[in-house]
Amino acid sequence: MEITFHGAVRTVTGSQHLVRVNGLNILLDCGLYQGSRKESYERNQNLPYNAAEVDILVLSHAHIDHSGNIPNLVKSGFTGDIVCTYATRDLCAIMLRDSAKIQQYDIEYVNKKRNRQGLPPLEPIYTMADAVESLKNFIGIGYERPYKLAPGITLTFFDAGHILGSAIVALDIEDRDAGREVRLVFSGDLGRPNRPILRDPTFLDRADVLLIESTYGNRFHDDKIEATDKLEKIVKETYQRGGKLIVPAFAVGRTQELVYRLHQLVMARDIPPNLPIYVDSPLAIDATGIYRLHPEAYDEELHQFLAEGHHGDPFGFDMMRYTRTTAESKELNFLREPAIIISASGMAEAGRILHHLKNNIEDPRNTILIVGWQAPHTLGRRLVEKQPRVRIFGEEYQLRAQVETINGLSAHADRGELLEWTGHLQKRPSHTFIVHGEEDASLALAEALQREQGFAQVAVPQLGQKFTV
Repeated sequence: MEITFHGAVRTVTGSQHLVRVNGLNILLDCGLYQGSRKESYERNQNLPYNAAEVDILVLSHAHIDHSGNIPNLVKSGFTGDIVCTYATRDLCAIMLRDSAKIQQYDIEYVNKKRNRQGLPPLEPIYTMADAVESLKNFIGIGYERPYKLAPGITLTFFDAGHILGSAIVALDIEDRDAGREVRLVFSGDLGRPNRPILRDPTFLDRADVLLIESTYGNRFHDDKIEATDKLEKIVKETYQRGGKLIVPAFAVGRTQELVYRLHQLVMARDIPPNLPIYVDSPLAIDATGIYRLHPEAYDEELHQFLAEGHHGDPFGFDMMRYTRTTAESKELNFLREPAIIISASGMAEAGRILHHLKNNIEDPRNTILIVGWQAPHTLGRRLVEKQPRVRIFGEEYQLRAQVETINGLSAHADRGELLEWTGHLQKRPSHTFIVHGEEDASLALAEALQREQGFAQVAVPQLGQKFTV
């Protein structure tokens, strides 16, 4: 068996891991690499393998850094099945189309500059039509329902507790070349225990070969209760200043959790019940609708919340407003009273959040709340660093608004939670590969697995590195 790591190694974007076994090429995830515009375009446009030779794609979840290059894969000649959970397929139906739309806008901007420089135009990595075409390849299966991918290869998904539909991938393989049975486990993105809405990540007791994420391999999150208390405190303080709370948040996962937590705070009268709360993101609105369609993924806390009759909708309440149209979004620019505006993108790199930041960043009454990890060189990272001047739409603005961060809302397991998950493996894997983390986080987790849990053969792959296991 060979595993080649084509993305999300020593970084957190572009998840793609190619497994070759029994003459088959099985791709684990096909995510977009997200970095500088030029590097991202070149890496995403040019797949590092022959798409037509990939037999099957197994998709852990719908986040764009795991699913976002699927339309390009299909356009480039892939004809196999894309196997994922039902909820992941539903989310990809909206997220891949949204990704195509963003790429179209982005390439139009680039081509205007290239035209002025006398350079030929570039094509988007894929179009809306490509995104829609790729959806024909999707096959949904349920959690813990063994599915025969090919003779001698059985796939089982286990709940990863990260976002709706997220899965830990277990491949039980009769390795013909090695004459052995081997279980390969890919963690995907592991969620956190005791978070609202979704079930906790499933503990597995066996993995012969393990690919595990390491986003927070060197850090611990704030306590969940502390995170809710901090959210309450920030909302109250901003309200008392007469300001607005601007929250860049990922449309899938983070937005729904924020809305649910705010719902709880309103019900408990811990924040003003007359405070308007807006979700200004068409993608987030569509994603929330999909969350409503999948109660089979809810945890016991949310089922109890619904049973108690709180409005009948965990993602809607009296002062909750979902703004879909551009006109509705622009009206928020004229708000003069306190309000909460949640908008995508989560790293403040594109979308409507840029308009809200532009209009509110220079008012010291306002607060910008960062609720997730921010990649280097993004506007979100510059805000976390509290750089005194930042560029939005090419213009400089002074950062006068307050900037607050809440790390306890992360959908990724922290160092302790990752080690708790690996600690449930009754027999240590023969080979472990650390993926999906910045280099320092991945190396720190690798060291902890070896030193604290006795793992042998722990590797932090380089991009494009191939291993035989």
